[in-house]
Amino acid sequence: MRVIGLMSGTSYDAIDAAAADLRLVDDSLVLEPLGMVSEPYDDDLREALGAALPPRRTSMAEVCRLDTLIGRAFAAAAGRAGGELCDGRAELVASHGQTVYHWAEAGRVHGTLQLGQPAWIAEATGLTVVSDFRPRDITVGGQGAPLVSLVDLLWLNGRPGTPVALNLGGIANLTASDGTAFDTGPGCALIDAAARGFSGGRLAYDADGALAARGRVHGALLSRLLAEPYYALKPPKTTGKELFHLGHLQDALAGFGTLPAEDVVATLTMLTARTVADAVRTLDATEVIASGGGTRNPTLMRMLGAQLPGVTLRASGELGLPSDAKEAYAFAVLGFLTVHGLPGTVPRSTGARHARVLGSVTPGRDGLRLPPPARVRPVRLVLN
Repeated sequence: MRVIGLMSGTSYDAIDAAAADLRLVDDSLVLEPLGMVSEPYDDDLREALGAALPPRRTSMAEVCRLDTLIGRAFAAAAGRAGGELCDGRAELVASHGQTVYHWAEAGRVHGTLQLGQPAWIAEATGLTVVSDFRPRDITVGGQGAPLVSLVDLLWLNGRPGTPVALNLGGIANLTASDGTAFDTGPGCALIDAAARGFSGGRLAYDADGALAARGRVHGALLSRLLAEPYYALKPPKTTGKELFHLGHLQDALAGFGTLPAEDVVATLTMLTARTVADAVRTLDATEVIASGGGTRNPTLMRMLGAQLPGVTLRASGELGLPSDAKEAYAFAVLGFLTVHGLPGTVPRSTGARHARVLGSVTPGRDGLRLPPPARVRPVRLVLN
């Protein structure tokens, strides 16, 4: 089955559309990557989205407007991927949507909201769309994240030692080969917030880690940031920009006077490296396979490597799964599993009481035509 996976992460800078041929062979799920296209949000939509995200307030009218506009943007990305990557032969779209709120309190997740109305995608492409993946896991006590953990486990199966898959997006999350999975804290979220804040919006992120490379880590600020209670919570756990936003940084900076922008960004980069490394060490990892936008930050990767002596650190692209496209491919897999009647979660990873088939299905232009249910759950992911 040829599937398009759509993903926009907590950095909300672009929509990634990855296409893959997927098939079940005995107890293996075989994935052939067909490529990825990335569609940046237009400036007006990105600004409107940022203005609606916590800790800012919004209205139901604006939520409705964003749901439509994001849905249209996802539809355009899917259409482009269908033409450029699939030769018009795609059979399914799996859309993660854009997370705008993840309702977590006292270690428990009560709800989650992803915008990007799938009807726009189905109408524009003519294809059946699987969307709204996270809520079903939450209904059985799960965190609703990290949902890529099942794909990571299938992929890590059979690797030697104790491998860990790491995603460095706006929020960082990891999956260990024993099924342990959780958000470690900020990936690039606070780094991006500082870059935008110090540049008056001119910079969206610390390109190539240049700001951090010119700065010096401020020890007292780092200690204050590390005192955030989230880091001490036991997994499974999840977080988001509801916690790690510009206000969080501003609170931490109180009383320090005016610090150089480069020093603040260097400190935030070390915060990500330190919290990720602390989490990795609890798992006795021998190998970390990293993906996500943070892998393009050489300063962050250098700091992370220094924090993990004796642990092999490599990008997922070295093993055949492009780093920038990994999450989009993961949701293509989850959509494939859904239409074949297969669960998309691992209870140990999300904390759910049971594994569940994920998502809601929006029929394509020709109605709902699903493949026969699969008889065997895959235990490994094979890249072709």
